[in-house]
Amino acid sequence: MRLHANHRTCPSSRKLLCQRVLEAGWTIARAAGAAGCSERTASKWLKRYREGDHELQDRSSRPRRSPTRLSEERVRVIETLRRLRMTAAEIAEILELPLSTVSAWLKRLGLGRRSRLEPPEPPNRYERRRPGELVHVDIKRLGRIRGAGHRVTGSRASQTKTRREGRLRDVAGWEYVHVMVDDYSRLAYVEVLDDLTASCAVAFLRRAVAWFAERGVKIEAVMSDNGACYVARAYADVLAELGLRHLRIRPGRPRTNGKAERFIQTMLREWAYGQIYGSSLERTANLPRFLERYNFRRPHGSLGKQVPASRLNNLVGNYT
Repeated sequence: MRLHANHRTCPSSRKLLCQRVLEAGWTIARAAGAAGCSERTASKWLKRYREGDHELQDRSSRPRRSPTRLSEERVRVIETLRRLRMTAAEIAEILELPLSTVSAWLKRLGLGRRSRLEPPEPPNRYERRRPGELVHVDIKRLGRIRGAGHRVTGSRASQTKTRREGRLRDVAGWEYVHVMVDDYSRLAYVEVLDDLTASCAVAFLRRAVAWFAERGVKIEAVMSDNGACYVARAYADVLAELGLRHLRIRPGRPRTNGKAERFIQTMLREWAYGQIYGSSLERTANLPRFLERYNFRRPHGSLGKQVPASRLNNLVGNYT
């Protein structure tokens, strides 16, 4: 039970008030004064007690009748139109209802988000049989650091874009973190680059393949999303040159590339946003330390609390 912050009575004091009047012979005025409430309030609880309500809990303030409330038929129409994947604005226009009303009912029906229209898919976890059989690649955009950012100060004022002489000024810009994660071992290779063009993705792919080869892992296939850099002709050419198969996920299903997505979450939490950096260079300089810990010292839940490097039998030396 949640009582108002300034509530003078509670169920116990209400019951005591009623007992004082009915059993001890107190007047309502005296009992109300002892309870710190008005005579009107005391009379209300006394009436309910006489009617058999000995719990004396607060009742809902919801009115018994709501003449302007939508009928059940109209609510069913809203639900039907929503299941046809119509937006709240479209439903409001068709039914000539306020948008706020339609939105409120969709929320009550549990259909406020379009993702609720379809039942959740069961987990579809898989794992390749050997290192290098499949690697996942992805790109995460990070804002460049120019002093303390909004995560520290709580204000985005320092990130305000201003236009002078036809050009944007005072804009920190972006960095692009390219990642490659081995499906079987979860071993990860990461670089921070200035762009996400096809040429950057191609150069990263070459270096990543060489890095894995140095650790005895021969990559056979690469999985990516449908970003412009991954569907470019230059990327297809280098894949053919390296003898790699290219698997692209179905549009709208990033979960297919979930191992890269999950690694990026860990990377952001433990590296990018794990501490306060004075500059982007300082953040990038701390990346090898994070990768060394992730690959060689950090237990991985999906690997039975073993580190990714434990699945590479012929791994020699430390991460460099």
